[in-house]
Amino acid sequence: MDLPPLLNGIRRQMQTLSERQRAISQNIANSETPGYKSRAVADADFSDLVRSNGSVTVAKPRVELTTAMKGLGARQPIGNSLMLDRDISETKPDGNNVTLEDQLLRMSETQADFTAMTNLYRKQIQLLKTALGKGGNG
Repeated sequence: MDLPPLLNGIRRQMQTLSERQRAISQNIANSETPGYKSRAVADADFSDLVRSNGSVTVAKPRVELTTAMKGLGARQPIGNSLMLDRDISETKPDGNNVTLEDQLLRMSETQADFTAMTNLYRKQIQLLKTALGKGGNG
């Protein structure tokens, strides 16, 4: 059984937020590792949930790196959504670019986003229970 689009979107966003939290924890754990580069998680792709007239979908552009692009310093994402962080505030002399303050801010943003998704999920479940006549409490 397929989830309703809203619940499917909430599920995807929660998975992305979980991956983001994992990347942040790895960044913090490696904040003193010489040469370590901060990592971030790409935003979730919801293009398949966006439809126009039920037939046209919006696709996220896919870019494949050429040799020339690599020669200019372009880098392939690490895994499906993990990539080197481009939003860094400083790099230490040993090459490490993890700033604990930045990571703690990202952690709090991720927590707030996860709380918002959890609240949306609860509200949708309450609406479904009410629609099914099972009561909206709980």
